[in-house]
Amino acid sequence: MEALACQFPFVHGTIIPMKQTFTYHITRQDAGKSVEHYLRCRGFSRRLLIRLRKTENGLCLGADGELPIYTTKLLAEGDLLTVRLPDDAPSEHIVPVRQDFHIIYEDRDLMVIDKPAGMPVHPSQGNFYNTLANGIAWYFSERGEPFTFRAVNRLDRDTTGLLLIAKHGLCAALLSEMVARKEVRRQYLAIASGKTDEEGTICAPIARADGSTIERCVDETRGEYACTHYRRLVYSSENDCSLLLLTLDTGRTHQIRVHMKHIGHPLLGDFLYNPDYRLFRRQSLHSFLLSFTHPLTGESLNFSAPLPPDFCSALGGKVSICENLAAFPAE
Repeated sequence: MEALACQFPFVHGTIIPMKQTFTYHITRQDAGKSVEHYLRCRGFSRRLLIRLRKTENGLCLGADGELPIYTTKLLAEGDLLTVRLPDDAPSEHIVPVRQDFHIIYEDRDLMVIDKPAGMPVHPSQGNFYNTLANGIAWYFSERGEPFTFRAVNRLDRDTTGLLLIAKHGLCAALLSEMVARKEVRRQYLAIASGKTDEEGTICAPIARADGSTIERCVDETRGEYACTHYRRLVYSSENDCSLLLLTLDTGRTHQIRVHMKHIGHPLLGDFLYNPDYRLFRRQSLHSFLLSFTHPLTGESLNFSAPLPPDFCSALGGKVSICENLAAFPAE
C-alpha cells in the first residue's frame, strides 16, 4: 500500500449527515498542478468539479480547511486540500426492513453485496418492503447511521451475485464516472439452453418490445447499440445446457437475456424469454466477478461471488466446475 499512498495521498474523510469532507495532502510530485488538474487525475469529472465550485467552501486549503480557492489555484508541496460535497437527502421513504443478504466487503466509502435471488434492488409498485434497499436501510438504522441508498450497478430481481453500493455522495459520483469510462469490470455466469459455440460476440441493438413496459428485443431499426462477449466453460450433455462466462461492453436492460435468446440459446428459467422451469425456477444469471480501483484510496479491489446451489444442480454431473471456477481467468 506504500506505492498506492503516493499515487493517492488521501489523508482522511469525515462522513456526517448531509455533507462529506475529504482532505488530500499534496506531495512534491503534485506540486505546481492546478486544483482542477490534481482532482481530474483522481477521477473527478468536470461535472463533479462544477458541483464543487457551486458548493460553499467546496474547495479549500489550510490546516483547518477554511480558505476557499478556485480550481485554477496552483498547489504547493505540503498543502492540505479539502473537498466538501453536500450529500443527497437521506432515503427516508425507504422503510428499514431486515433482509437476508451477504456483505462481501465494506469500508467507510462503499459496500459490495452478494444479492440473493428473488430480491428487487429498489422499491417499486408492489415491492415496498422486500428490497435490498430496505435491507440496507435496516443495516444502517441498527448502527444509528444516516442512510442514502446509492446502488452503482443494477441487477434484476432474480439475478444473483455482486452489487456495488456507494455509502456517500462523493464515492457515488466517482464510481459513476468510472462506470461511464468502463473502469468497473463485471463478469457474469449464465446457463444457456443447448450447446453454444465455444466463444462468441453478439452485437445486436436492443429496444423495448412493442406493447410491453418490461420486455426487450433485438431491433435493428429502433434499438440502441449493445455488445456481449461469451465463453463456454462447460457443456452438460445430461441436461443439454451450457455454462457461460459473459462480459458486457454495454449495459442495456436485459442485455444478456435478450442476446442469448437472439442466438437461439436463451437462459434457463427466464420467465420473459424462455419460460421453461424444468431445471431452473428463475433466470439462470449470476453476477460473478467485480473488479475496480477504489476511487478514494487507489487500492485494487477484486471480488467473486460463489455460484448459487441451483446453478450446480442444473449442471448435473459437472458439479466440479462449481468448485473450481476461480481457475477460469478473466479475459
